[in-house]
Amino acid sequence: MNSEITMSVSSLTRTKDDKAIYVLFTDKERSAEISLPELKVLSNNGFSADELKKLTEYVDGQRDYIYSIAKKVDPMKAFMGKKQGE
Repeated sequence: MNSEITMSVSSLTRTKDDKAIYVLFTDKERSAEISLPELKVLSNNGFSADELKKLTEYVDGQRDYIYSIAKKVDPMKAFMGKKQGE
């Protein structure tokens, strides 16, 4: 897998009855979105099945870390283009 893949994490959002976090992986030409807690691949543009499996395993293994990031995301700051986690 390309070492230039970046990960973006949403704030904790509420769906119909559950809470969810969306994790987006991108590089220059590809993207994939995975939701937590169900580890569902919501979209894929260019990653192979093996790469998606590795990304999903990463999200599962880093679940606590990803939740800690999501708790610090302020949607209004993100909308205004301001730095997160402060």
